[in-house]
Amino acid sequence: MPPSNIRAVCVFCGASMGNNPAFQAAADQLGTLLAQNGITIVFGGGNAGLMGTVANSALKQGGEVIGVIPDYLVEREHGHRGLTRLDIVDSMHSRKRRMFDLADGFISLPGGVGTLEETFEVITWKQLAMHTKPIAIINVAGYWQALDQLISATVEHGFAAPPTRDLYRLVATPAEALDALRADAKIGPPTDSARL
Repeated sequence: MPPSNIRAVCVFCGASMGNNPAFQAAADQLGTLLAQNGITIVFGGGNAGLMGTVANSALKQGGEVIGVIPDYLVEREHGHRGLTRLDIVDSMHSRKRRMFDLADGFISLPGGVGTLEETFEVITWKQLAMHTKPIAIINVAGYWQALDQLISATVEHGFAAPPTRDLYRLVATPAEALDALRADAKIGPPTDSARL
């Protein structure tokens, strides 16, 4: 049974599969693992690429999956109609805010510039003390190494303080990601009103 303060995890990942089978394997493992641990998945609501893999793997295990997608991306990202719930919102800003509000922590898998932007945003918000929710980045096949090096460079060149490196955990596997979220969790469960 998961601790009460990690009841829902927001997963950022690509709407494409990428060109390495390890990406899809990690997405499948993550969806399965979160569902088996009774943790709700919050994600971008698509049924394509790694997004679809995470969602479908969780659903096969009987997990709860909440998608959040802007109305103009329902067709482009193949809005998933088989989810526990699909919230259709009016903008990307609304999508990201809704996913943030529903989640107790964040896990990033490989993805494109949208995934990069979502990951950077929750790290930035944490740096600005807008939240204390844990963040884990699964470095599948070394995908996120360059981002980790870039963030280290911001510290080395004097644009960020050394604690910036501690705002997230770079891990190798979905199991390590879940362990990292549990270890770093510093918040209580969201109120029911935050989940409406």
